[in-house]
Amino acid sequence: MARIETVERLREIIVDYGPRGAAKIRDHICEQGRAFIERSPFLVLGTIGAGGIELSSKGDHPGFVEQVDDRTLLIPERAGNHLCIGLQHILHDPRVGLMIVRPATDEVLRISGLATLHDDADLCERLSAGGKPAVLVIRVAVERAAFHCVRSARRAHLWEPDMWDAPTRISFGKIYADALAEPELRETFDRLTEESDSKLY
Repeated sequence: MARIETVERLREIIVDYGPRGAAKIRDHICEQGRAFIERSPFLVLGTIGAGGIELSSKGDHPGFVEQVDDRTLLIPERAGNHLCIGLQHILHDPRVGLMIVRPATDEVLRISGLATLHDDADLCERLSAGGKPAVLVIRVAVERAAFHCVRSARRAHLWEPDMWDAPTRISFGKIYADALAEPELRETFDRLTEESDSKLY
């Protein structure tokens, strides 16, 4: 297997279009980006820490991410995150990446910047949902923002229901039972997971 080890070799394979190709990358969120975030119900937050790279999904009603201005985002943290891997990463390395998604829209908004964690009571209350305040708030200072083109979503037929396979049901009971070597607890773990997942807030 031929391994690519230099930027020069990489650029022999993938063309560098120079400044024009990178013109879509901004140091702030553009007008279309702000409108996109207002209508987005889902994002993936990427962090890095001692344990490596972590990806964490965040979702709520469209517009759940508050836009303070074109360089500042506030992301509410809801109940359910007990491992706190990504949040711990932020405390040690504030660099984050966001992939913001809108259903039935092939473009994806990519943002990178620096994050901090906040638990101000007024701020958490302001970002309430389901009658409950946010557990804490992730503030992202935007350093780079750009839309990703449609090709990967279209190749995947991501928003075409006719192309979807049947849904997959993941048994967390099996995962925990196998990890703990206690197969008799599978049904109990599955029941506890269903009960927990039924409480969105």
